[in-house]
Amino acid sequence: MSSALKITLILSLLLSAGSHAAGTAPRKTLAPFASEQALSSYLQQLQARQAALLREQQKLQRATAQYMTTAPAPPPAPAPMVAKAAPAASAEAAESVTNVQTAGVDEGGIVKLHGKHLVMLRRGKLFTVQMGGNALQPVAALDAFAPGSDPSGSWYDEMLIDGDTVVVIGYSYSRGGTEIGLFDIGADGKLAYRATYHLRSNDYYSSRNYASRLIGSKLVFYSPLSLNLRRGDPFGGFPALRRWRPDAVPSDFKRIAPATRIYRTDEEPEPGFGLTLHTVTVCDLAQRDMRCEATAVMGPQGRVFYVSGESVFVWTTRRGSDSGVFRIPLDGSAPSALKVAGAPVDQFSLLESGDGHLNVLLRAEGQGDAMWDGARGRGDMALLRVPLASFSDGRDSAPAGSYHPLPGGGGYGLQNRYVGPYLLYGNPGNPGRRKADQAWPRQPLYAVRWADAGSVQALSLPHGVERIEALGNDAVVIGAQGRDLHFSTIGLGAQAAVATRYIRADAAQGESRSHGFFYKPQAAGEGLIGLPILGADERPGLNKSAASVLYLRNSGLQLTELGALAARPGPASDDGCRASCVDWYGNARPLFLQGRVFALLGYELVEGALKEGQIREVRRVSYAPIASTLR
Repeated sequence: MSSALKITLILSLLLSAGSHAAGTAPRKTLAPFASEQALSSYLQQLQARQAALLREQQKLQRATAQYMTTAPAPPPAPAPMVAKAAPAASAEAAESVTNVQTAGVDEGGIVKLHGKHLVMLRRGKLFTVQMGGNALQPVAALDAFAPGSDPSGSWYDEMLIDGDTVVVIGYSYSRGGTEIGLFDIGADGKLAYRATYHLRSNDYYSSRNYASRLIGSKLVFYSPLSLNLRRGDPFGGFPALRRWRPDAVPSDFKRIAPATRIYRTDEEPEPGFGLTLHTVTVCDLAQRDMRCEATAVMGPQGRVFYVSGESVFVWTTRRGSDSGVFRIPLDGSAPSALKVAGAPVDQFSLLESGDGHLNVLLRAEGQGDAMWDGARGRGDMALLRVPLASFSDGRDSAPAGSYHPLPGGGGYGLQNRYVGPYLLYGNPGNPGRRKADQAWPRQPLYAVRWADAGSVQALSLPHGVERIEALGNDAVVIGAQGRDLHFSTIGLGAQAAVATRYIRADAAQGESRSHGFFYKPQAAGEGLIGLPILGADERPGLNKSAASVLYLRNSGLQLTELGALAARPGPASDDGCRASCVDWYGNARPLFLQGRVFALLGYELVEGALKEGQIREVRRVSYAPIASTLR
């Protein structure tokens, strides 16, 4: 364990409070600002400190001009843009097409189900395709942005459905942050635009995480808001919402987090570094006119967020290994916090377990999961396991005894996942393609029983760890070895053990995000796997054509290939794309619905049927806008 992390652990033992309260309620919570005047006064004090710091920096710059340095740049101005029991799932949620982290917490994706229709979001448009009977029929297509608006500089990448409301989540660099489009969908699959809202936020994109969640009718966002204390009115960067209209202006934004819902800890902002409002916004979709409320906590810039059934956990990181974790309830009650050490890899590093604990896989150093930062952490590893009741007003630290050192160096691209009673993690090895005749270093997969972190196993794999997914109560680990793609099943009983391996020759993963994979259980220990794949010489990228989708049968952890459904070869036609013209979230998905098997492949929806142990294409349809006259 690194010296910085060791020192922090020792300090946390000295600083931690004594016994924890029973249950999961925090002993104390963060205190909000008492009034707008108190908040304004605090911000003015911070502005004065920043101004004094700037003067000192300018003085030093003049005295040491030979170094040609400048004062640190201010944080960016706010841009106009963006396992406890979960609520009972609806019948449609039971037919989910999204590989979610937490049951009952849906995640924004590119394809969802509404009755007998699939709804797709692609390249700035919404599409519906009817699946009823033995047919596939395009029904409707509609712009995913407001009529009359200019979609340039905007990205529309996530979609959720609540009842008959389709929600499109985007990010506008030109209009006002996170963009929320509401559309009505009928039983016939027809679409109609309803309204667009702008939620003030900074860029929320992550190569691993998703911006939105849906719990019941609650639409949940986490968004960072950088406060610019050196220029203008800092309140211009506070959480706010506006309804879009053609003549919308910045003054239309209305605050949705008053001073009494803004919180801070006893930690003073780092001199010369940005101050971020870590904001959780909950919007009520049960009402036709959307209403939103926000809660925000002041902290440093680095962040990882995880959404359980009742709370959003936000992990912030200061310089070195000093960190803090906030627990922000979704019911609007006061947040709580703990001082902690290290940094998670990504959202999959956190688990709110049913025994009332927060479990977190940590590396000694990390920057959060903005864009590709989640792949870049490093240093020694540990599992933090703390009772939820130990959360407090931010003055207390997690006890040193809550950290359990783990093996492994936490290298670039580390993958991790909680499956049943186990935490599994490992490295992909060399992320580039390797020749078949090159030696491949064996990659350990570590298996930790998170309730007993002293029990750690190292399982040897002849391939890298590029993806870890649940197969019911067991797991599958997917990764490359030379030019081949390996699938290793892992039995997770009293001990973890490698069960068997399937090898797909001359292949690579076609999607790296979690939503690319799907497992459909059919009985105990039985089910179907779907994963987009490419050829071994191809690499997944933002401008790739649609991959094939490979299907495997799992029977008692024995994997059997069923075949693949492939996109029709040939050049892509001009679709007149005006927004989101790069498939940032990918364009291929395996779908298992109502006893049928599909592959979403770019603008094609392909259905397959199992015949004599093989999946064979039975029909396909293109829903490309140029091929459809339905608007």
